[in-house]
Amino acid sequence: MLEVASSAELRAATDAARQRGAGVGFVPTMGALHAGHRALLARARAGNDVVVASVFVNPLQFGPAEDLASYPRDREADLAVLEAGGVDLAFLPAEGEMWPSPPEVRLRVGGGLAERLEGLARPGHLDGVATVVAKLLHLVGPSRAYFGQKDAQQLAVVRRMVDDLAFPNQIVACPTVREPDGLAVSSRNAYLSASERERATVLYRALQAGRAAFYAGRRDPAAVEAAARDLLEDQPGVDPDYVALVEEATFEPAKQAEPGQVLATAARVGRTRLIDNVIL
Repeated sequence: MLEVASSAELRAATDAARQRGAGVGFVPTMGALHAGHRALLARARAGNDVVVASVFVNPLQFGPAEDLASYPRDREADLAVLEAGGVDLAFLPAEGEMWPSPPEVRLRVGGGLAERLEGLARPGHLDGVATVVAKLLHLVGPSRAYFGQKDAQQLAVVRRMVDDLAFPNQIVACPTVREPDGLAVSSRNAYLSASERERATVLYRALQAGRAAFYAGRRDPAAVEAAARDLLEDQPGVDPDYVALVEEATFEPAKQAEPGQVLATAARVGRTRLIDNVIL
């Protein structure tokens, strides 16, 4: 596995791969790699001649009171995961390499994607995601880029960006990876105490309850949402932020519960904010 830290090295390596006819797959990450990232790497490895992965904790997607400084970082562990996952080229830039100065030109996410759920709870977050992903896609130039379904709103933003701005990249969504008890794997799970970790399983149980209401014939979105919210609100030590049934591509509120929609939730467990979702 080749490790590079500069944009110039990255471009040179990916240009060389494309010139020899290799298909390039890309997995962007913020490090603290876990089973969810390993699943993305496996999907990329199976479908491409060359696999590129990045590790960069992007400051543009953190708010002033969020956990940028404490976000888990372990370079050596991340490199071990990338190498074991069959990555050919690992891009690990310093912040000054990606953003030599605060970028004055950034992408802005508008419409319902920016005004609801994570866009409302974390102002500027989705703009930061779109801006860094756009830059990474330009630097890597992959045929395909791989994103996890757990971050469903980020996935919708990236898909819309690629569509609206005519990026020549295919965005591949990969299913959420879960622990045996249903908790979605996440870098932020490391913040949870043992008791918080146990309580956090209610997020998936709540989403399952909402989905079960749909399977039982409920078509009123409010009824589906209430089935999930009731479980969250009954769990001590869990503070729900939202439960919402939305359209997968736009995150517009569902008018009637239908297959393919996203039932999404966010909640604080102790001091840690977790998100999760299921597809009806």
